[in-house]
Order: sequence, then structure tokens, then C-alpha cells
Amino acid sequence: MSAFTSTVTSPVEYACIHPSASCLIKRAMDILGALLGLSLLVLILLPVAIAIKLDSAGPVFYSQVRYGLQGRPFRIWKFRSMVSNAEALRTLVANEAQGHIFKNQNDPRITRTGRWLRRTSLDEFPQFWNVLKGDMSLVGTRPPTADEVANYAPHHWRRLDVKPGLTGQWQVNGRSCVTDFEAIVQLDLDYQSRWSPLYDLHLILKTVQVILKRSGAY
Repeated sequence: MSAFTSTVTSPVEYACIHPSASCLIKRAMDILGALLGLSLLVLILLPVAIAIKLDSAGPVFYSQVRYGLQGRPFRIWKFRSMVSNAEALRTLVANEAQGHIFKNQNDPRITRTGRWLRRTSLDEFPQFWNVLKGDMSLVGTRPPTADEVANYAPHHWRRLDVKPGLTGQWQVNGRSCVTDFEAIVQLDLDYQSRWSPLYDLHLILKTVQVILKRSGAY
């Protein structure tokens, strides 16, 4: 699937873009948050990179094509938390989620360092670069993969009426413990209906609390 060269063909006609996508206040928050996050990334980059390399062979960073606003493809960046050939081994791991997502609480492909990175959400820090570029926002929907959107029903496409986010309704309401795709979709749509810059700030602060408690991540 040559997903990265063009947008995904959605069965939904976009009559308008969600107001959050053109809000200057939200974009200003994204830029400020991204600059802060990238500053922290510089501080943690060397020790995290050393931990990843000592734990398993392979690159420090992991990248993958994801889909954002109105199905536009972009390349997401993370610290690598799995073995380097994780995609090839995926068929050997049972999917414990329902619907168009893949989750396994004890996924053997996750390295020891990777499990710690996920629990602390440090693996997500390179995505501040995606936020600065405008591919993502600090708050939004979870960015889907190519195999997910290939099986979308019409109502699933409404998730992509907003930019994907580093955090969102899903992340502050259970994170990885939410294993039903339809529940995630409903959380994303609920975010769209409740959205405001102030609500984004509320979700950011709540995300910090969730990360500090290390709840719901694996």
C-alpha cells in the first residue's frame, strides 16, 4: 500500500474542517509545548539512546507512516521500544484488542528498556517534532496506521476531522487498558464535541497526572 505518497481515500465527504484545525490559539499552544518538549528531548536523548542500544540491537528511533487530518499521511517518530524486526513477528503475537487496533499486554517484542519507556511515555517524546511541524497537535486523536484505516467504516473516518495528538481522551481515560476500538472512536468523537483551547489545557494537565502515576500504559 503506497500510503505515504497520497492521502487515503475516505468514504466521507468532508463538508468542513473541525474548528480546532484552524485555531491560532491551539497552534500557539502546540508550538510552545513542542519547543518545551524538544528541549527536554535534548536532555534525555543520550541516556535513552544508550539504554536502547545496550538492551537490543537496532536503531534508536522508530518511524512509521500514520494518518492525520483528513487522512493525510505523515511519518511519526518514537524511541524504539520493540525489537528491530517487530513488524515481521507481529503474526506470532495474539491480539487482545477488539476492532481495528492491535494490543497485547505482555507483547514479547517489547524490550526491557522499551517497556520502561512506554510506562513513562518517554518513547513519545520524539513526536514533539511532529507537533512542531504541524503534522500533529498536543491534543487530538490517536494517529492510525495504514492497516487500520484500510478497514475503516464510514463513521470511523470522523476521527480524522482533527489533527492526531500526543494525548487525548483515550490517553487520559485508561490508555492501553482501553482495548475496544469502538470505545476509542467514541472518546475521539466526544473530544471533538467538547473541544476548546481550555479543554485542551485540561487534558494536558490530566495527562501529566496519568504519566506520573504510570497508570494504564504497557
